[in-house]
Amino acid sequence: MTDLDETDRRILELLAADARRPYSDIADDVGLSAPAVSDRVANLRESGVVKRFTVDVDRSQLRGGTPVLVEVTPEPGSTDGARDALAAADEVEHVFVTADGDVVVSARVPAEDVREWVADTVDLDGVRAYDVTLLSESSWRPSVGAEFALACDECGNTVTSEGETATIGGERHHFCCGSCLARFEERYERLDADA
Repeated sequence: MTDLDETDRRILELLAADARRPYSDIADDVGLSAPAVSDRVANLRESGVVKRFTVDVDRSQLRGGTPVLVEVTPEPGSTDGARDALAAADEVEHVFVTADGDVVVSARVPAEDVREWVADTVDLDGVRAYDVTLLSESSWRPSVGAEFALACDECGNTVTSEGETATIGGERHHFCCGSCLARFEERYERLDADA
């Protein structure tokens, strides 16, 4: 696995601030040519560090309603269903799954219909409890800090410079060690054979 250098980190910071920033502007900032920046961004995408370029939409400008945080505690085994149902809702902007399996979303919904919206969006038979918190303000600030690290695609641990990278099924994956890579490849081959 190739380590990110300071130039890569700075390119990521600039893209996080404005993903439409021209490569020539980034090149001026980092002291490279625009084609060299383009190559580095292509390498970051190929390695999986950059997954996509997106837009941060201020939904308050597009839709009425009240910003809320909704925390859903699903029944055991129901986390994926709750997450998928909430993620598919137009009102939801961000979806988080906690280590405990709770699903937390930020959404903009009509204040008088929040509980009805939750009931219509998620199968409450698969939910132990849910809580709604009204928000007065929110902000989103993507950052690339010094603690940036890839997660192992097998176990989730941090991938260091001693980790391994492999292209499996046409996609690039990162692993913290050779045994995680072997387990991932074995499972992929088994699933591919069953398909």
